[in-house]
Amino acid sequence: MCGENLVRGEAGCCKVDAIVSVDSKGQLVLPKDIREKFGLKPNDKLALIGCERDGGTCCVIMIRADKLGNTVGKMLKPMLKEILE
Repeated sequence: MCGENLVRGEAGCCKVDAIVSVDSKGQLVLPKDIREKFGLKPNDKLALIGCERDGGTCCVIMIRADKLGNTVGKMLKPMLKEILE
């Protein structure tokens, strides 16, 4: 499972699935194939986690809000450590 790999410090399970744009209203549109792949339905909530480095944002991570919990930090820590180094 991806989360278990992250806990062990193996971020190989993570990849870029899509590149999206922010429109003039500040909204993102997730492509249909991405919504289907991740089982996203209307009214699902996604938490945005911003990571800062050198005074600016280096990455933004989206996590299903219903999956947030104490384990999220444990999962993200090894991956973020690698990104921020």
